[in-house]
Amino acid sequence: MKVVIFMADGMEMCECLITVDLLRRAGIEVVTASIEGRREVVPSHKVPVVADVLVEDVDFDSAEMIILPGGRIGTEHLAASEIVCAKCKEFAASTGAAKRKYVAAICAAPSVLSGLGLMDGRKTTCHPDFAEKVAAGNAVLTGESVAVDNNIITGQGLGATFEFAFQIIRTLMDEEPVDRIKRAICYRG
Repeated sequence: MKVVIFMADGMEMCECLITVDLLRRAGIEVVTASIEGRREVVPSHKVPVVADVLVEDVDFDSAEMIILPGGRIGTEHLAASEIVCAKCKEFAASTGAAKRKYVAAICAAPSVLSGLGLMDGRKTTCHPDFAEKVAAGNAVLTGESVAVDNNIITGQGLGATFEFAFQIIRTLMDEEPVDRIKRAICYRG
């Protein structure tokens, strides 16, 4: 299985990299894709990160999920990306398709999905600073750390990143790799 995580200048680095780390520990192929026209991305706290590829070079046909990390500025960049928006719509619409695809977004990034009209009537969560914006898209805000509605997974913020990543692993695999990883990293949450 393959997952694509979008990377943008201003993203919340830990939401991105913790998710990448945990998914790779589970054995999921994770492709980090820069939307910035260069592989080096500068997250919100100015520690440069190098993506695997440019988003233009990703084979989305073989991907089962796309992931949008948060961060206020990073989310603005994701929302302005034609490729990101097109793929969010395509993957979110695959609920009844023969090959089901998933979308996951954390922190500010659920606002991208809401802005595209993808959260209408769906359970979701997001960073409290973005609740009004997400609710404007008729999302049903749960206030939980992680919310799942059909093929969309949302996370509240950096503090929920481990649970967000574990839910992605459960969705794509099952509980066994989650239990194994929790033991290996001494996770007590």
